[in-house]
Order: sequence, then C-alpha cells, then structure tokens
Amino acid sequence: MVKNKTVKKNMPPSSIDRSKFSMKVVTSDVCDKCRLCARGLRYLEKMAEPGAVGFGVPCILTRGKGLAVKK
Repeated sequence: MVKNKTVKKNMPPSSIDRSKFSMKVVTSDVCDKCRLCARGLRYLEKMAEPGAVGFGVPCILTRGKGLAVKK
C-alpha cells in the first residue's frame, strides 16, 4: 500500500501565540529580596520550613515577550 506524501505548509504563528508572555523561574532568594507579589511570598513561606524542597516560582516581574518563530 502506497501512501501519498504531502508536505505541510509552515503556518505563521497566530496573533495569540505572538503575544504570549514567558516568565523566568526564580528561587526563594530572589523572592526574599523582592517581596512584591503574593505568589512569591507564599513560596517564600513554604521554603522557610525545614526540609522544604522547591523548584522555583514564575516571577511576574521578569516576564518577557513570547518567542515568535521567524522563517
């Protein structure tokens, strides 16, 4: 059985994809210095407990424009 090979066209990113934001993940030491957002303060309280393991929290202050695909 032979299947037809079709080439998919590269679709340009939609306006929604171009306006997405990306935020950097920061650790509790950055949240300790900043102390502006509620999410960071909750994470800081969680990390203050002995034996707590964390993976960071997205920081709204470090958001940048989403990556647009250029071809």
